[in-house]
Amino acid sequence: MTASQLSTLLRGARKSLNLTQAQLAARVGLSQRRLSELEREAGTLSVDQLMALCNQLGLQVTIQAREPASNSSGKHRGEW
Repeated sequence: MTASQLSTLLRGARKSLNLTQAQLAARVGLSQRRLSELEREAGTLSVDQLMALCNQLGLQVTIQAREPASNSSGKHRGEW
């Protein structure tokens, strides 16, 4: 998943719960401005912020080993 995809996922989850940025930000201890920034580009999101947002949005974070890379460098470009 890329930072851009994460931003889209978080924004979509918030909207599906009919929450404003201000409402969600207050629940997780962020300013509305900071939440807006994260919904545009989640690249600077801390793990603590991610977990708090997921908790409020009913999302779950799963970490698992990746399948072997198909490119020769072994890296997934643009993905975390």
